[in-house]
Amino acid sequence: MGNTFGHTFRITTFGESHGGGVGVVIDGCPARLPIHIDQIQFELDRRRPGQSKLVTQRKESDTVEILSGIQDGITLGTGGRASARETIGRVAAGAVAKQLLKQCFGVEVLAWVERVQNLEAIVNSDTVTLEQIEENPLRCPDPQMAETMIAHIEEIRKAGNSVGGVIAAVAKNVPAGWGEPVFDKLEAELAKAIISLPACKGFEIGSGFAGTLLTGQQHNDEFFANTEGKVQTKTNRSGGIQGGISNGMPILIKAAFKPTGTIMHEQNTVNSEGENTTIKGRGRHDACVLPRAVPMVEAMIALVLADHALRQNTQTLIIS
Repeated sequence: MGNTFGHTFRITTFGESHGGGVGVVIDGCPARLPIHIDQIQFELDRRRPGQSKLVTQRKESDTVEILSGIQDGITLGTGGRASARETIGRVAAGAVAKQLLKQCFGVEVLAWVERVQNLEAIVNSDTVTLEQIEENPLRCPDPQMAETMIAHIEEIRKAGNSVGGVIAAVAKNVPAGWGEPVFDKLEAELAKAIISLPACKGFEIGSGFAGTLLTGQQHNDEFFANTEGKVQTKTNRSGGIQGGISNGMPILIKAAFKPTGTIMHEQNTVNSEGENTTIKGRGRHDACVLPRAVPMVEAMIALVLADHALRQNTQTLIIS
């Protein structure tokens, strides 16, 4: 799109005339670069309207406001970008992608907590609904197991510890043909998107690692034409993607999230001088990140699918 310019030093502008505001995101700026806000404002003042009779007389202050990336007049380079707070932008963008997928293609993306440590829920990915997922704060659509999981997490929290688990997800009604055959395989881009989330340490699609225990004859998804003439597979061990391209079956994904590292117990570490010391977490922490990670997983799946949908349909998509 024409909103981004540059490669290593890259800018993305946003906003529109008469909107809530306009601005720019700068990627690739080196860390520890002194930045003088007054110089930025000077350049903006040179551009603003109403300077003289020679230009438009609109009165706009164009006051600069820096939201992140600079502290005490010095660029951070990255700063606190590894925090889960960063994912708010992903979820917001994913919400737009979800609406695009639903309205234009009938695609629905749902995720839920399937396992907390060794406690596993039983969920039918074909029939699960958003209402079932949101029925409890854990976002596990198995009500009885959800109660057991919640009680376990509460015990872990009181002990000042943390636990991880698995989030499962399904993308329903994805048409056949989305994806690429080599480096941009649909499952490859989904894997990158999911693994990029904080605390995520594992990704599976379809049968995942369990598929290694089967033979090819056992694992192959056999094709058939249903009563309406639509081509489907009898099983879905491939997880809805074959050869890097969607095959029309539901896309099935699992993501493993580790226990959070911030715990209320003293642990060994090394300080900035290279000396052995200890550290102990203080204040509030997530005893289990899984409930908050559910919308993050949905967002990343939606962003990938929306991108591939538009790649596939750029020339033909009509939004009425």
